[in-house]
Amino acid sequence: MAYLQYQAKRHGMNEYLAFDTTPISSCSTLIKQAKYVKNKEGDHLPQINLALLYGEESMLPVYYRKLPGNITDVKIIENLIKDVNFIKLDKLKLVLDRGFYSEKNINDLMKHHHKFLIGTRISLKLVSSRLDSIREDFVTRYNYNSELKLYVMSFKEEWDYTEEKPRTGEIITDKKRIYLHFYYNDQKATDDKTRFNAMLDRLENNLVNGTPDPADEKLYQKYFTIHETPVRGKTYSFKEEAIRKAEKNYGYFALMTNGIKDPVEALRIYRLKDLIEKSFGNLKERLSMRRMSVASEENFEGKLFIQFIALQMVSYIKKQMDENGLFNKFTIQSLLDKLDTIEYYQQPGKAHHLSEITAKQCELYEFMGVNVPT
Repeated sequence: MAYLQYQAKRHGMNEYLAFDTTPISSCSTLIKQAKYVKNKEGDHLPQINLALLYGEESMLPVYYRKLPGNITDVKIIENLIKDVNFIKLDKLKLVLDRGFYSEKNINDLMKHHHKFLIGTRISLKLVSSRLDSIREDFVTRYNYNSELKLYVMSFKEEWDYTEEKPRTGEIITDKKRIYLHFYYNDQKATDDKTRFNAMLDRLENNLVNGTPDPADEKLYQKYFTIHETPVRGKTYSFKEEAIRKAEKNYGYFALMTNGIKDPVEALRIYRLKDLIEKSFGNLKERLSMRRMSVASEENFEGKLFIQFIALQMVSYIKKQMDENGLFNKFTIQSLLDKLDTIEYYQQPGKAHHLSEITAKQCELYEFMGVNVPT
């Protein structure tokens, strides 16, 4: 934690930090927080969740913590707020995907005066009512943004803030300012339509073949009316109103924030959230952390810490390579291989010396912002 406190000091107060979680499978039954749950990656092993906070300007990981495998994203924010107080990040600026949305989480962030930018479901009452009021005039030239190549509208709204006093149980209510940014994407509308119809085709085919999947029960209830009679057997029909309700939101998405007025800036920052997905990829593939094989809880903690430091190094190298155009000539591995030929020699009681260092290797050290070894 002392290490994380030092790292937190290196990040500016104006930097937005992306926050997300990813499952890590465990081959050991000794890890208390590893739980058997339905794994996103289809891995039939117990898992823990790894939460990561990632700087969107520094492009470096700031903080991590492990969570039980059966904890959902929406329950994590309260403890995140406590943890960042410990590592002395006084004012958070968080970027979150819509899996973290809940009224409680928004109220908690506002209570501690943190800024946030979060994806929201179109079905939320606050979001859907505003969208319904502007839908007819949304997709017009006036709202087209040539920079984003999207249709954009933005509104200042009032959030119904509530806070419960811990000692007295008194409920405080207030109105807080938020911004809702709406976007419409023609290509997303086409993709949504294709994906939705493919799902309905799959459900219908399973009904016709008499092989409905129990996991799809809620979808059948939502989009189908199923009848069964002794004479005609089982028949079905589509719920047209439910289908039209889903179809009308093709192509739309929304962001909610209490800190960014400009919808273009909000989307730019939100898209940088992809950096954290790439960092999870680096952890699992480049740093071989898709499955953890450890013999004890202590070893597990140690491996997580070392992997976090390794992720910081890999992230820093990638950032420097991006800024200096080195990906035109190298991959991360080939750049490290280029420097790996430098040898360090030492004999007992004598000064060390290095093998030859070429001008090209010196240049790579400079690109990395690291002094050439002497």
